[in-house]
Amino acid sequence: MVSSGLGRAHVFMAQKHYQSQFKGVLGVGAWPGTLNVDVGGTSMDEFRQLRVIAGLEEGDVTESSMPIRIEGFERDGRSFGGATAFRARIRREDRDWVACAILIPDLTRHTSTAEVISGAFLRESIPCSDRDLVCIELN
Repeated sequence: MVSSGLGRAHVFMAQKHYQSQFKGVLGVGAWPGTLNVDVGGTSMDEFRQLRVIAGLEEGDVTESSMPIRIEGFERDGRSFGGATAFRARIRREDRDWVACAILIPDLTRHTSTAEVISGAFLRESIPCSDRDLVCIELN
């Protein structure tokens, strides 16, 4: 289910160092923000697997999704952490799929919220609003 975040992702997403790496994941630069998707039900097991692959949780890896490392960096004495990305696609109801990636930052408070990045502004291109159900498939 789509949910609102804190509105701070744009600070990180706009960094050139990240954007050059996002091009390798998405094929284009990422929209400077993320779409937060609260994960529940049976999807939580799959999301937990991504967190295990990313090294944020302990457990056995049973998912075969390929992680893509996003390297962190330092700029002007400020540290910007790394993340793990997984290529995917997203849609709402019977609409067309939109290319995206699930981004799992190394430092995150989200344990049941997927942060989704895309070259498009997903709230308009899907379109979706808070509490809408969306479907995400890993590539």
